[in-house]
Amino acid sequence: MTKSATKDGTTRYAQKFAGRAANGHFREAHRLVLSSIGIGTYLGQPDTRTDEGYAAAVAAAVESGINVIDAAINYRFQRSERSIGAAIQQLAAKGLAREEFVICTKGGYLTPDGSMPADPNEYFFREYIQPGVFTAKDIAAGSHCMTPKFLKNQLGRSLKNLGVECVDIYYLHNPESQLSEVSKEDFLNRVREAFTFLESAVEAEEIQYYGMATWNGFRQDARARDAMQLGEMVQIAQEIAGGLHHFRFVQLPFNLGMTEALTLGNQSLKGRDRTIMEAASELDITLIASASLLQGQVARNLPGFVAEALGLENDAERALQFVRSSPGITTALVGMSRVEHVKANARLLRVAPATVDEFTKLFSRGEGA
Repeated sequence: MTKSATKDGTTRYAQKFAGRAANGHFREAHRLVLSSIGIGTYLGQPDTRTDEGYAAAVAAAVESGINVIDAAINYRFQRSERSIGAAIQQLAAKGLAREEFVICTKGGYLTPDGSMPADPNEYFFREYIQPGVFTAKDIAAGSHCMTPKFLKNQLGRSLKNLGVECVDIYYLHNPESQLSEVSKEDFLNRVREAFTFLESAVEAEEIQYYGMATWNGFRQDARARDAMQLGEMVQIAQEIAGGLHHFRFVQLPFNLGMTEALTLGNQSLKGRDRTIMEAASELDITLIASASLLQGQVARNLPGFVAEALGLENDAERALQFVRSSPGITTALVGMSRVEHVKANARLLRVAPATVDEFTKLFSRGEGA
């Protein structure tokens, strides 16, 4: 039995939706076929009702033509990963193979297990400091750690939570948060140590690819304290593993209200300024959009020209269509904690992404509006 997503498995998955999913819904990246919409599992209470909602939503998403599933170990105190694990079991019982869908999770933030402990300090001391997983000086910004020992511990917990042997994409979670406390030089050394561990986890077949899931790091002015340069990250990966390195994915917010990935030339490559979309394309990095609807905020009161340009039934669909149609984005993640959310978002699968012409027109009109 295959323990990770494969090219054959994800291709076979996409073929099941021939005639149901529009052309352009499935995209190939790094020998995998990914859906243009992915399911996120960030929001919600750490309770049984939400657990069950997410498990049902993830199963419904994969059955609907959405094969990218995104989590992080700290989402809902590890419960989101466990909900995905429950969904994977449901899918297996229905004959959907592990190799057909792409499982992504993240490590970096300290998280309790299941619920907030009465004494968090005592919990982290007992679980992490006493066994030597990290020391107090390894922690940045009060809650972030990316030492090899910690990542190894977290990856092990994630694999167990998810009930899988291999995670397809494992992200360092908001690594830029460390730049509020450590120097650029120290930060790059920490990234190097983390990447070295992650390459070893690829060799151990516990992850297939790794990346960075960021919030501010790639959408700030280049001079901002927590800004990162993609070229520097790729160079570190190349120094560790050569051209066959597995640092291949970056997740960042992109939506109608946060368009920096497309518009801000904050990346320097070969002496020229580039947007993160341009830099990623040149460096063979796949971009995954988080916060595609910004928790619904960008799906309200859109200007009329957006509806004119994109058509569709409502502003939520238009906002999501904008993200999945952006030339530099492979998958647009949307939080879906209930089956009805999946049904609403899956309607877009039958709609082809906007053409480059339509998209460009929308954008130039937006700038002039």
